Amino acid sequence: MITTKRGQAGKTNIDLNFSRGVSNRANVVGFLNADEYKELMTVAGQNYLDEDDWLGLGDIDTYKWFVNLYVPGFTDDTSGVDQNWEEESFRTGAVTNFDLSASGGNEKTNFFTGLSYIDNEGIIINNDFRRISARLNLDHAASNRIKVGVNTMLSQTRLDRVSNDNAFSTPMQLCALPSVQPKIDPETGELNINTVYFNGLISARDNSNRNITYRMLESAYFNWEPIRGLAWRTDVGIDITTQKEDEFLGRFTNDGSPSGQGTSRSMFVTKLTTNNYLSFSRQLGELHDIEATAGMSYENINRQFNTIVATGFPTDAFQTIYSATTASVFDGQETAFAYVSYFSRLNYKLGDRYLVGLSVRRDGSSRFGTNSRYGTFPAASVGWILSRENFMQNADWLSFLKLRSSYGVTGNSGITNFAHMGTMIGADYAGASGLRPWTLASPDLKWETTAQLDIGIDFGFFRNRINGEVDYYQKKTTDLLLAKTLPASSGYVSVTENVGVLENKGWEFVLNSGNFVGEFKWNTSFNISGNKNQILQLGANSDEEYADIIGANGVNRVREGEPLGVFVTRKYAGVNPDNGRAIYELEDGTTTDDYNLAPNLVVGDPNPDFVGGISNNFSYKGVDLNVLVSFVYGNEVYNGGGKYQSNQASDFFDNQTKDQLDYWTGPGDVTDIPKPVFLGSSYSGTNSSSRYLQDASYLRIKMISLGYNLPSSVLERMKLRSVRIYASASNLYTWTNYSGWDPEVNFLGTNRSTTSTNIQQGYDFYTAPQARTVTFGIRVGI
Repeated sequence: MITTKRGQAGKTNIDLNFSRGVSNRANVVGFLNADEYKELMTVAGQNYLDEDDWLGLGDIDTYKWFVNLYVPGFTDDTSGVDQNWEEESFRTGAVTNFDLSASGGNEKTNFFTGLSYIDNEGIIINNDFRRISARLNLDHAASNRIKVGVNTMLSQTRLDRVSNDNAFSTPMQLCALPSVQPKIDPETGELNINTVYFNGLISARDNSNRNITYRMLESAYFNWEPIRGLAWRTDVGIDITTQKEDEFLGRFTNDGSPSGQGTSRSMFVTKLTTNNYLSFSRQLGELHDIEATAGMSYENINRQFNTIVATGFPTDAFQTIYSATTASVFDGQETAFAYVSYFSRLNYKLGDRYLVGLSVRRDGSSRFGTNSRYGTFPAASVGWILSRENFMQNADWLSFLKLRSSYGVTGNSGITNFAHMGTMIGADYAGASGLRPWTLASPDLKWETTAQLDIGIDFGFFRNRINGEVDYYQKKTTDLLLAKTLPASSGYVSVTENVGVLENKGWEFVLNSGNFVGEFKWNTSFNISGNKNQILQLGANSDEEYADIIGANGVNRVREGEPLGVFVTRKYAGVNPDNGRAIYELEDGTTTDDYNLAPNLVVGDPNPDFVGGISNNFSYKGVDLNVLVSFVYGNEVYNGGGKYQSNQASDFFDNQTKDQLDYWTGPGDVTDIPKPVFLGSSYSGTNSSSRYLQDASYLRIKMISLGYNLPSSVLERMKLRSVRIYASASNLYTWTNYSGWDPEVNFLGTNRSTTSTNIQQGYDFYTAPQARTVTFGIRVGI
């Protein structure tokens, strides 16, 4: 249950919080400098001439002349240019937070109101975020038996976006530009337009993409208690989001050339909800406690989208759609879906030791057809508090011991709207309006269901100085909702079906300790969990032949007998020490240097073996220190940008990461980096393979915070309730073997669906790292 801050009867309290921080990227990948780039490209060219001069260049000098056509400055040994393009992607960011709130009330009415502002200048150039929001919560006791209340929240968000990760105009892909090319053209003094790829700094200068979002959340409740222990509650809420995005691409950019391009997008979303339920709570005698709830909920979401793209602007100074001459794209959509649920729950406690819980839900979703719109999902739980039994009273070392278990079924309807229907879309045909098929019908779609068994122990020792919990769970998901890929000849890309069975098994362990409990306090909390999932069946039935479901990136798959999102591609076996060529593993364990002969194999798993963290909290006389360390072990990340930035200069002209200098140099040389051969992808290991799959386990100092609370004697003289001065640092340092910017990363691409989001995991494509942020702040209570 999610709740918001509420007022309490008594004196009005005012709280002010202000903080200011600076941010930088947490890691540097490191690319070749000018001399290293020239050296590597020259070696790749000589090997190209020795292997097969299929371009007919003849000699190394002609090769260098050829490269210089694409990379001006490559043959200039006197320019002194050594441009660090990776540095140009980033900047020092700044974060400002301001919160002001007041709360209070009397016996009848309580209130909470607050104003919040955040301004975050991102570490990526041209990437900024601002939000201002206000909140008012009111609770009023109309009588001893009736309570009413309202909650209001208004916010405005402004996001200055950068291009998607797969565009040359995105700042992160500036690192592809060779270091021999300067960002400023020495002849014109302007940003260099003679770069091998488009200079994204021109986009940073001439492009803009601003998203303004207004959001209003309103809710009200009515609570009536006709008799003691019996209560009726009704909640009604509305969530309205209005979003406007204006994008302009300048005439001198690669995306907006030659006359500029403008895009205007708008979105309007309304969400209506209501919850109505009757609850009963009563203690019967000295041994029996009963809590019962029954009710219903309803939710309706409506979304409207409109997009127009126009070209032909007189100058870059005129950027609104009205100034364009041609509307090249126009699109409008409206969609809606609804849920209705009926639920009941019964909790029973006997003698403050034995616990039983029963519940059942009946959920309906408009995303399914009329024959399978509803699903029934029961659950049950039991608990036994052993430490309250008489036979445990002599165990002074044991503070608390509870055994618990539960079993329940839940449903999932996370698919696109109208997936069960065959839909049509309006289309233009030779200037005449018409209809064409849009999605293929799947009339048998039904709820995806997950049955879960949990077994757990809660414990406490030595007056709870040491306490924790141990859990084991097993989940089996049937009728998986996935998008089955269809052959292009069908006229459709995919169709959503219930196609499989997924099993998850896992454990969780939490241990808390009060190491010191006197004037100097030290508490530690450690948690670790592990999960294993496996696709048990892929198909509508166990006998069905079913091919892999392939993620949008081509390497993440859903495959029977394997974990969800497993990596499937050629298995890279390193470098042949005799000739320096990349080799790949065959199914029988032998190797080949012919990429086309190598089969696609399961080469890795994006799912970690376990994750966890440890926090230590120290306090002494008003000073407190908190340190949080998190870790992930056993997961792998596929670096989708590796084939461009780590190919030992064997695939066009991109600058390379520093590790590519450790390439094969001669017979007997043992290395994982093949011989550089310009445009030699067929035997240089630059095609998709496990070469670009890496262990992404990491240990990270997630947060350190240091604070000081002024003593009460000082506060009394200042006539203040509280004053706290603090400093914090997030993402301070990360230990990892992953060579990219950040091991905790995932690029999902564009035009995402629910299925592709679930499948595509552990994928990196020039994705920006998390920021390392140092913050200083003050919190004052009046």
